Amino acid sequence: MGLYQESLRSYEENFYANIAIGVIAQSCLGAVAAMYILQNGTSFAQMAQLFVVVALCMAHNGAVLSTQKPKTIFNILVVNVIVNTIIAIVNMAI
Repeated sequence: MGLYQESLRSYEENFYANIAIGVIAQSCLGAVAAMYILQNGTSFAQMAQLFVVVALCMAHNGAVLSTQKPKTIFNILVVNVIVNTIIAIVNMAI
């Protein structure tokens, strides 16, 4: 079984606990990414990156609050973590 399928199965088994952990984790990761973005200035490029970070965090929180299917919430969380991590690393390196 692939890593994605195994992670999704595990996420669905403890869904309500994972929702709480996911909201906290993605909010903290989004805050770190936003901090590194704003440390590099407030140009259009930084504001576009900040928009992406905030939109992804809001998408995950909105999916949780609107009680979407577990797979949908998990997919948004995975995209959120990957994109925010890449943005944070890129802005740390600059």
